[in-house]
Amino acid sequence: MFRHSQLESVKAWLAHPAHAAMPLHARIQRAIRQLILDGAIGSGKALPASRALAASLGVSRDTIESAYAQLHAEGFIERRVGSGSFVAEMTEFTPGHRRSKRDALMRNQAPNLSKRGDATFRSGGVREILMPRPFAPGVPDTRSFPLPLWERLERQVLKETGTLALLHGDPQGAEPLRRAIADYVNLERGARATADRVLVLTSSQQAMTLCANMLLDPGDRIFIEDPAYYGARKAFDAAGLECVPVRVDRQGIMVEPILDDPRHAKAVSLTPSHQFPTGVTLALDRRLALIQWAARNQAWIIEDDYDSEFHYAGKPTACVQGLDPHDRTIYIGTFTKSLFPGLRIGYVILPPPLVKPMTVARTLLDGHTASMAQLVLARFMEGGHFGAHVRAMRGIYAQRLDVLSSLVRKHLSDFVEPRIPIGGLQMPCVLTCDIPERVAVDAARRVGVELLGLSPLHATGGGKAGFLMGFAAYTPAELEVAVRKLANALQSVRMPT
Repeated sequence: MFRHSQLESVKAWLAHPAHAAMPLHARIQRAIRQLILDGAIGSGKALPASRALAASLGVSRDTIESAYAQLHAEGFIERRVGSGSFVAEMTEFTPGHRRSKRDALMRNQAPNLSKRGDATFRSGGVREILMPRPFAPGVPDTRSFPLPLWERLERQVLKETGTLALLHGDPQGAEPLRRAIADYVNLERGARATADRVLVLTSSQQAMTLCANMLLDPGDRIFIEDPAYYGARKAFDAAGLECVPVRVDRQGIMVEPILDDPRHAKAVSLTPSHQFPTGVTLALDRRLALIQWAARNQAWIIEDDYDSEFHYAGKPTACVQGLDPHDRTIYIGTFTKSLFPGLRIGYVILPPPLVKPMTVARTLLDGHTASMAQLVLARFMEGGHFGAHVRAMRGIYAQRLDVLSSLVRKHLSDFVEPRIPIGGLQMPCVLTCDIPERVAVDAARRVGVELLGLSPLHATGGGKAGFLMGFAAYTPAELEVAVRKLANALQSVRMPT
């Protein structure tokens, strides 16, 4: 017969909500199997008679017989006519107490990863907040998205394509969407794009990972902005590249260290239209200097144009790719910020020689982007709905930026100085008090307010302490509540004078 602890373990397994979908005999079989694997019932030990165990568990004898039959079929128990059921002899099986020690030892050791795998794991990845709360940065307002229109277009696509939309798609991307993207970036961003130069991906992060692995070898040097977008730096670090930080001032990345570099880096990564996180725009003379540098050194410019749709003062500057006659610029865009994150569609405009290599590489990652989403997005863009949505959201976001800046000046003037951006979805704030940045971020989180600290975005550690405050996804009322919470939180941790 089972000991009391063993019987209670089986009962607990039966009652666990996660196992509720299993047939009763399967739950009993799994519970006993786990006792054997854990070493709680040793080799050669007898199991309770089916009738006795059925009575203890309040089930039928047939249920127990079914569980025992499965355990026997899997080799966990032996059944002897007239004697009963016994745990099978498993000479290679590590007894439970020794197994637990081995497992504990393995948990404390680093996994057996490649150098690149270890670098990827140690980077921590890029984690997004599933349910964003103020002031999570980079999050668009999904509540204002025209969902009924999207659903109608989706029905149209299904009606016209039928089951064809359920098959594998072109790894380069659906041709209607590639054509719509090329038309859009040419008109709105001054790019030089054609449909055959567009590669549709799942995200800008995937695009940067492709660039890092396809254009550069481990140990190659790449210039990155300082401060820089954490996702780009992690992608380059994981690929084994040597990231060389270059300071950003009010005119964008400083080009002198790049032009004077004697070791000739292979690439530079930029957010020129709206630098992340400072919000500055790269000056035209610096753009032209970098274009000449790339052509002279056969280097690459990786241009991440992540949220250029939302520009609140004048017209946005044309993208670097459109100014580059030498085809050394790779232009990365995404619909995550302009539409909604769940769409999972980004894209890259490639120089012609890179289209086939990048497309082949993409097939090794995930094959292709979901066909239905691509076809619906293409129709959304072709019908003028994308442009209308962006214009509407630009007005809403501009208003929310005004609201947030006013609230910060009113309630947080003792703690921070806001740096009002000309575009984007977040506002940088520099700490002007004696509260350490990490303390401020932690205090905010305790009251339900999310902040992204500025210091970790600086590779050289020379930046001013502060944080980003996302405003696009939150109503004026939500912004006010959150600012008041933050003010109280910062007051509670302020050092006494």
